Amino acid sequence: MPINFSSSATERPVPPWALRLARALPFVVLPHCLWRLPFAFGFTMGMVGLPKEPEPWWSPAYVLGLSVFTEALALLCMGLVSGWGERVPDRVPVIGGRRVPPLAATVPATLGGLGLVALWDTMPLAWFGLFGFHEVGFSNGWWMALARVCISPVMLWGPIVLALAYAYHRRRGAA
Repeated sequence: MPINFSSSATERPVPPWALRLARALPFVVLPHCLWRLPFAFGFTMGMVGLPKEPEPWWSPAYVLGLSVFTEALALLCMGLVSGWGERVPDRVPVIGGRRVPPLAATVPATLGGLGLVALWDTMPLAWFGLFGFHEVGFSNGWWMALARVCISPVMLWGPIVLALAYAYHRRRGAA
């Protein structure tokens, strides 16, 4: 039975699969965010062939900020299945209480999902050295396996956002 998070009775309810995907998305990108953190402090995580230059003083703040920003973007996708993605909360000045135009959510979500697919879903091509894509080298197979386990889930980010955008459009597009 679909759960109705819609702001009006005429709109379709949120499909349970979309709600589960939106809730899972921050956990899908979390391993990649955690994998990234040691690089801020100069730890190479078994990668070879990296430049030997010292990390700039702002590197820890940048990498931590990038990880927080990544998680924030993943959490923002909850708007595609929540009431605040359909109607601006009343506490927001000037536009509070107004209905969110469906295209104002579906267009950025679709473009973002396509961008994420282009960014991350080419990784298997690098793993197998296809079409000119190459992966950085690792000191041993364990480091390579750990990197792939931590980074692979992020390849689902783009398709999940596209699926959530489609569900949002189906639910709100005709309204």
